[in-house]
Amino acid sequence: MVALVVALLAGSFTFSALLTALARKLALRYGLVAHPKADRYHRTVIPLGGGIAIFGTLAAFIVGGVAFVQFFVVPGPFAWLPAKANVDPADLLRHADQLAIVVLCATALFAMGLWDDRKGLGPWLKLAVQWVVALVAAGFADIRVELFIENWIVTSVLSAFWIVLMINAFNFLDNMDGASAGIAAIASAILLVAAAFNHQVLVGGLALVFVGTLLGFLAFNFPPASIFMGDAGSLVVGFFVALLTLRTTYYQQDASGPWYPVLMPLVVMAVPLYDFASVTLLRLRQGKSPFVGDTQHFSHRLKRHGLTDRQTVLTLYLATLCCGLGATFLYQVNLIGAILIFFQTFLILAIIAIFESTVKKEKEDG
Repeated sequence: MVALVVALLAGSFTFSALLTALARKLALRYGLVAHPKADRYHRTVIPLGGGIAIFGTLAAFIVGGVAFVQFFVVPGPFAWLPAKANVDPADLLRHADQLAIVVLCATALFAMGLWDDRKGLGPWLKLAVQWVVALVAAGFADIRVELFIENWIVTSVLSAFWIVLMINAFNFLDNMDGASAGIAAIASAILLVAAAFNHQVLVGGLALVFVGTLLGFLAFNFPPASIFMGDAGSLVVGFFVALLTLRTTYYQQDASGPWYPVLMPLVVMAVPLYDFASVTLLRLRQGKSPFVGDTQHFSHRLKRHGLTDRQTVLTLYLATLCCGLGATFLYQVNLIGAILIFFQTFLILAIIAIFESTVKKEKEDG
């Protein structure tokens, strides 16, 4: 099992890093670049091909993994591998149809994002496509959470809402070097712990590949970035984060355990949700469309305190990690402990909010 974990993580990292380097060259050659704009801090032309590497790596490992098991393991020359790795290849094949739908949904988001990076699309068209993709994924790929609700339509709609929310949250986070990819990697690593705790080999494998993919891209995207993921990447990243949050098991009714671990995704995603909610409210209060970019994101507000790009993104990582580490204890505490974890998460966000508000006050006092 350890060898399989290392192979998936190292393989996806290497593949993603190589593909990112290639995508960077192709993006520069064909003019797929981001020019300096009012809603961005970068002041030079940066290639936008990171989404190609992220989507390409994920699609290659999912499709390649299913094909490898189908033709070379069951049966085949590598039939000995599952026993050595302590995994059941039939589990992967049972979910092959669902994985195919996942890849198709990711392809639709990637294609739309790439077109938006190249030509530009209206926000309402993008939102409509996101909802279609989310409903297909929730209804036909079983990327949904029941939340003790037995109605398939209701759970599919609720799950689709969460998928769209995550897609836009990580799209919003893609406003500074390393922010979206780094936070997604940390959050997914925490979800990997939950999957391992519940012996979910397939979900854990997807999480490993996703983390490796993000780290491979982050090698080029960490400040100062030499490539951006663009919408072609951020939409896919948000979709896969949503997939992991919805497919990870947090509660097993037959084990008669506590129910509150089902709220783990809210704690893990506290920082992305805080950024999404705060920016949306600020824009609405100012009479702006929430989908029009600006420099009012969490990262931008931190940077106005005088932090460097690296200090800013590391602050985001630490805040995400602080919230996420608390979430991992939801399996081990009683109700009082769970309340304390939620309260701790609220306090972390409150400290951030107070810290941010001092910029305005300092200006007013001056």
